[in-house]
This record gives sequence, C-alpha cells and structure tokens, in this order.
Amino acid sequence: MSAGVGSELGPVKHRTTVERTSDREVVVTRTINGPARLVFEAFTRAELFQRWWVPKSMGMTLLSCEIDARVGGQYRLVFAHDPEPVAFFGTYVEVQPHSRLAWTNEEGGEGGPVTTVTFEEQGGRTRVVLTERHPSKEALDAAGTGAVDAMGESFDQLDELLVTLGEGAGR
Repeated sequence: MSAGVGSELGPVKHRTTVERTSDREVVVTRTINGPARLVFEAFTRAELFQRWWVPKSMGMTLLSCEIDARVGGQYRLVFAHDPEPVAFFGTYVEVQPHSRLAWTNEEGGEGGPVTTVTFEEQGGRTRVVLTERHPSKEALDAAGTGAVDAMGESFDQLDELLVTLGEGAGR
C-alpha cells in the first residue's frame, strides 16, 4: 500500500473549508489522501470524475459526463432532474497537468463564474484549492454557496475512490 493513500485503519479524514474571500469569490480547501497525479486524474478523466463528484446524500443521478481536459476542450455534465435533465457545461481555459485546472461555467450564459483548482502535493497527500470567481457580487449572491458547501462530501468520496485506485491507477 502506498503512503498517503490509506492505511490499515483507513484514510485520514481531512476538513474541508469553504470561505467567501471577497464579494465575488468563494474558496474551498481540502487535503486529499493521494498524490497530485491521481487527484488531477480524478478531476480530468470522466470515468473517475463521475464516481466521486456528486454527493450521494443529494440523491442526484449523473446521466452523462464528458470531459476533454485540454485548453479549449469542453466538459458537459447532465443530471437527472424533474421534469427534464439539467446540463452543466463549459470550457477549459487552463490545464497544467497535476498542478492546475481552470474552466468556465457557461450554463447560465456568458459571463458565468470561472472555477480554478490547484493541486499541491505534500508528503503523498494533495492540498486542493478550488476557487469559484463570479463576475460580480450580485452574481455570487444569486448563486449562493450551496454547491461549494457540498464539496466536503464530494471530497470524502474522492478520498474513498483514491483508496480503491491506489498507486497502480492512472496512465
């Protein structure tokens, strides 16, 4: 078993913090039990992403997940929702393998928030900082922090996934 991914007692639980750092920005921080390479892949490979992103407690079903994680590439997530499915989509504007991702959130039209995620490996674990920057205070006020508040459960699920992947996963 690799150091930092888990132990016989299970993975170390880390706290997720959610902080509104300005009128336009919300920052989520969490240390994940795995190397930056695997954490980055969990964000950029659809077959992994769909296994951890949606908090199980929300009872939502992810119908499809398409990820083309390259600058100019797009993502599209479609969720079951009554009466019709709901899609979230955008474009990757920055991709630095194992260290940084940034994408637009376009489902609300032009001028939606931009999400940036950094990955900093420390002793086999990865500090993930997810920043959601909105075009205005009003846009952030309207969006609220519900989605980012749910990231704690999503990150718990990511920790669980990484234990199953171990060091042998990845490309």
